[in-house]
Amino acid sequence: MSWDPVMRARPLVVLGAVLAVAACGAPESGSADSLVLADAYELGGYNPVAGYGAAGEAKVYDGLLKLTGGTGLPGFVPGLATELPTAEADATVWTAPLRSGVRFSDGSEFDAADVVATYRAILDPASASEVRSSFSMIERVEAVDPLRVRFTLRHSYAAFPTKLLIGIVPSESVATPGPATESPLNSAPIGTGPYRLTALEPTRAVFEANENYWGGAPSVKRLTLLYVPDDNTRAQRMASGELDGTSLPPLLADTFEAPMSVRANASADWRGVSMPSGDLVAGDPAVRLALNHAVDRQAMIDNILGGHGRPAYTPFADVYGESYEPAATFAFDRERAARILDDAGWRAGADGVRAKDGVRARFSVMYNSSDTLRRDLALAFASDARRVGIEVDLEALSWDRIEPRIERAGILLGGGSEPYDADTQAYNTLHSPLSDPGAGSPYDNASRHADPAIDAQLDIGRRSTDPAVRAAAYRAVQSRYTQDPSHVFLVHLDHTYVVKDSAWTMSGPILEPHSHGVTWGPWWSLQTWTR
Repeated sequence: MSWDPVMRARPLVVLGAVLAVAACGAPESGSADSLVLADAYELGGYNPVAGYGAAGEAKVYDGLLKLTGGTGLPGFVPGLATELPTAEADATVWTAPLRSGVRFSDGSEFDAADVVATYRAILDPASASEVRSSFSMIERVEAVDPLRVRFTLRHSYAAFPTKLLIGIVPSESVATPGPATESPLNSAPIGTGPYRLTALEPTRAVFEANENYWGGAPSVKRLTLLYVPDDNTRAQRMASGELDGTSLPPLLADTFEAPMSVRANASADWRGVSMPSGDLVAGDPAVRLALNHAVDRQAMIDNILGGHGRPAYTPFADVYGESYEPAATFAFDRERAARILDDAGWRAGADGVRAKDGVRARFSVMYNSSDTLRRDLALAFASDARRVGIEVDLEALSWDRIEPRIERAGILLGGGSEPYDADTQAYNTLHSPLSDPGAGSPYDNASRHADPAIDAQLDIGRRSTDPAVRAAAYRAVQSRYTQDPSHVFLVHLDHTYVVKDSAWTMSGPILEPHSHGVTWGPWWSLQTWTR
């Protein structure tokens, strides 16, 4: 998906629905079996039906599958399933056997009915789930017996294991249809995971180890998350010793030294600018192509990311192997950008800004006002655009003010929320807008650009079960995209974190998705840590 699920404010449900609130006062780090971490994202919104933890990072939930760490694309291993699901030859029917004896945090027993209810709730239009379009290939889900579940798909879909990472909730918690953002699960989650939520305030959440966890009780017994939206404030609190870890922009993270460690984890997370097709300037193919050649991506990596990143020309990164087309790039060439604009009739005026048929080459780009990294990338983009005669007005706004203007202004976006297959990395970002706009996120293909040739190849990649055919389709997507781009993709990030040195033995990094708060980073597999 191309939207920004974790950067958008999560709705806070009335906190009276939560368990008892812990005593006030700043928590202290350093306890032998507890951690205090600070995050930039609002607390709450812990409902998988609304999309929480779709990439398998939720600590209070388990999916049928979970991810393995290491370099490159992660693999899949059983979670609530006892083995990887089996698929019929055409990959339209998938069957998964389930674990017995697993219980939810409310004491109820897990079985196939809970899996069925969770997926049906995601697909129910009444839930208004922004991830519903990501599961649109599911035609029906049914319990074969109490410990076996079967998914029947509308079409072949080799990437289906990526859809089995999302957490499972008790069937009773979704028995009454309604908007997922209004569910009690947002503030009082009920899962089978290694942790359970015991307290929630607007700026503080406490998770305690599930001592009866089917996978074994975690050694880290208590996790406290603090909501600290300002980057500099998190850095100050980290430096003061109050925190055991936090996420920070690269240049700020790199200022820390022992007894702190800086961790930079590779991701398929991208940043780029959507170019709304309905705008007379940003929607002009020549302007989009020229700006792709005008931006100095390497300078952004060096000066804004501190070297922690790679150029992005499409949503695809080289981690996708045979599905990655290394020739699908845009050379940094301002003279070429200027020629493209000249040839299209965009002529420079006395002030250097171009115009065509009385239309000044000027458009707006919005970015989230709380994100300093997006701010800096937006400033660099605007500066590069101005050097070829395109004027970009930057607007720092909250997400609720950005969303109504998606089709009228560009956005400094992030994407790559489900990067564990080429399909889930690119489909929603590059495919033509869905005919049912309520089925997905409004940030899906924020440019609203439609290219039937790209659609056809994306659909081949989505529906084929032949790895070679899929890879060829995705390479064709990238080659076609560079002829008529819909965005100006800028960088793939390394996510940077600061960690207080400790005696914990961690499991190592994993390829990270767009959601790069402290549910990822060194803490993505917190439940497996040992001393």
